[in-house]
Amino acid sequence: MRRRSRMRVFLIAGEASGDKLGGALMAGLRTLAPDTGFDGIGGAEMQAAGLVSRFPMDELSVMGIAEVLPKYRHLKRRIAETAAAVAETAPDVLLTIDSPDFCLRVAAAAKARGYTGPVVHYVAPSVWAWRAGRAQKMAKVVDHVLALLPFEPPYMEAAGMSCDFVGHPVVAEERATPEEALAFREAHEIGADVPLVICLPGSRQGEVARLAPRFDEALIRVRDRIPEMRVVIPTVPGVSRMVREMTRRWPTAPVVVEDPAQKRAAFRAADLALAASGTVSLELAANAVPMVIAYDMAPVSRWMIGMLLKTDTVTLVNLVSETRAVPEFLGRKCTPDQIAGALLNLLEYPEGRAAQMAAMSATMQRLGEGGAPPGLRAAHSVLDFLQRRA
Repeated sequence: MRRRSRMRVFLIAGEASGDKLGGALMAGLRTLAPDTGFDGIGGAEMQAAGLVSRFPMDELSVMGIAEVLPKYRHLKRRIAETAAAVAETAPDVLLTIDSPDFCLRVAAAAKARGYTGPVVHYVAPSVWAWRAGRAQKMAKVVDHVLALLPFEPPYMEAAGMSCDFVGHPVVAEERATPEEALAFREAHEIGADVPLVICLPGSRQGEVARLAPRFDEALIRVRDRIPEMRVVIPTVPGVSRMVREMTRRWPTAPVVVEDPAQKRAAFRAADLALAASGTVSLELAANAVPMVIAYDMAPVSRWMIGMLLKTDTVTLVNLVSETRAVPEFLGRKCTPDQIAGALLNLLEYPEGRAAQMAAMSATMQRLGEGGAPPGLRAAHSVLDFLQRRA
């Protein structure tokens, strides 16, 4: 049954992943409350859903101290400008999406300027992994949280915010068909019975520079045992050239793909994956690709994270499925020998693959696969929260 209400929503997204969440949420709100009006900052997905962005979202898509410092004054101006717009327009709800460094500063500044409406934040901070204090800090300006992972609400509620698990966007992402996977193999002359490993050394230049050489060494060891093995590397524009340059030196040239349709087909066609730690493990789970996860960082960062980390695994498939089916090699354990051994075990012994298949299936089910789309669930949560508050 449709809900009918007139509502004004001010949304803020600061990067592509948030823009995608925002677009789906806006579509959900329009389904449930067709007269909803939108204002704020967003990218192409949110603009396609009806938002006229007050300034280009790309101005906010900066990461790391080196990137932020030159733009610090400009970002401060944008924070003040956006907060003033929120206070002036007095929307029924301020809905911030990820990008906490920008979004939560805007929320605090808007309240300081007189905004008295509720604040909803989409994407809970990973306080279950490290820096638990972030939830308490966020609770000073946020009233309600939309969580992507099923175990996150209790952490948010303990800090004083209401919270709903609304499903992870990976369950709604487009996937390639078996026919498209077969066509991918045929296009790259990879036989149906040839082991195909998908290699994912990261989406940032620092990650690729640190991980790709180790991944290469690990794959060489696997290829020594299984000479016919082929490798495909899906990549993104920011590191595509770097990946192509580095892999020119590999003994057997991998297939490097950047086109989204080709990337989907590669995921569906792969038998196994070697991936940097991150949400990519959920993409692999969605496509039922057994995986080995590996990651490392600079020594100082490694030491700091090691001191703060509160879990014995960082792989989301392990956490959501409550198993340790996916082998991971972090920090000093991120070595070619250990990675290669885990890859060979998955290729040669069915027991490990079966355990991962079960864990990946449980993960997708717990993330909301087969239920209402996450954007619609998020919209329901926002409207239910506003009704309770009223």
